[in-house]
Amino acid sequence: MVSSPFAISAVLLLSIPVLFLLAPRVLPPREIPIPPLDEADDLALFRRAAALDSSRSASNLPSSFAHLGATNPKLKIAFLFLTNSDLHFAPLWEQFFRGNEDLYNIYVHADPTAQVANPAGVFEDRFIAAKKTQRASPTLISAARRLLATALLDDPYNSFFAILSQQCIPLHSFKFVHSTLFAPPRVNSALPVESTRMPVRLRYSSFIEILSNTSSLWKRYTARGRYAMLPEVPFSRFRVGSQFFILTRRHALVVVKDRLLWKKFKLPCWSSDSCYPEEHYFPTLLSMADPNGCTHYTLTRVNWTGSTHGHPHTYRPAEVSPELIYRLRQSNSNHSYLFARKFSPDCLQPLMNIASTAIFQD
Repeated sequence: MVSSPFAISAVLLLSIPVLFLLAPRVLPPREIPIPPLDEADDLALFRRAAALDSSRSASNLPSSFAHLGATNPKLKIAFLFLTNSDLHFAPLWEQFFRGNEDLYNIYVHADPTAQVANPAGVFEDRFIAAKKTQRASPTLISAARRLLATALLDDPYNSFFAILSQQCIPLHSFKFVHSTLFAPPRVNSALPVESTRMPVRLRYSSFIEILSNTSSLWKRYTARGRYAMLPEVPFSRFRVGSQFFILTRRHALVVVKDRLLWKKFKLPCWSSDSCYPEEHYFPTLLSMADPNGCTHYTLTRVNWTGSTHGHPHTYRPAEVSPELIYRLRQSNSNHSYLFARKFSPDCLQPLMNIASTAIFQD
């Protein structure tokens, strides 16, 4: 039997690596819990957005309310920036938006603990009431839903909702992006007549990646426990995909109205290396709600070659060139990629140097 002080000390020292090895499997990850008051605030916001949009649909007329953006009654794109650092590419986006003021609105959710600077120009006064976020946690779902609800409330002519990050850049001109999204949609003859008062809400497709055959699907599904997602989300209905997507107004409403799936996806994960709620919630929800109304692919290009710890490749200044922009545009779908990530902040000047000759030349 081990009794000497030396032997006991040796056993304790040898046990430390074992604890480090087993701790991630025994203890839940250090996710930021969502405070009940924050969730109550969000729920009130979501209910207002859903109720106001329902009243507009019934009357087929926009209501009078406070605007963060332009009020010209044209169908618009809401650009929703989710960030925890400064908007380093603001000058590039400024050039992208220039001359199209009646066709877009901008909303920024900036982690309040990050002290993000509020730039002048098109981003000035576009910051919404935000809460702390953490990668690979339900807080990113909440932040995206907060952006969607705010944009729904703000302008009835916001018709597409594009989730972007501070590390995203445009790959085309604004005119190209707008014309791509608002190209004549396929008519859905299955829609009831009374649902066609606002065609853009019902006939256009959402550009969101929805995958059901990835090798890590089961591991991701069971990250909270083997049976944690049941009965609301059986494994056969579980989907994954990029957290950067473009939703129609109708699907943005589906997201802010959801309560059932949110109860499951906000649960803490026991396997942190497979838990990316922001990549699971939206594809699963929309696949269950309206699979035929989604393209099942995203229009934001990401390079996963050589990814580390779940992070995609980050482009550096030496890689920026017109040829890179042309390559990033190419896709296997019917649409060119419209945006790309992720770019380091010091790529700004090289990108500005080719903005007029490559990026905004379609």
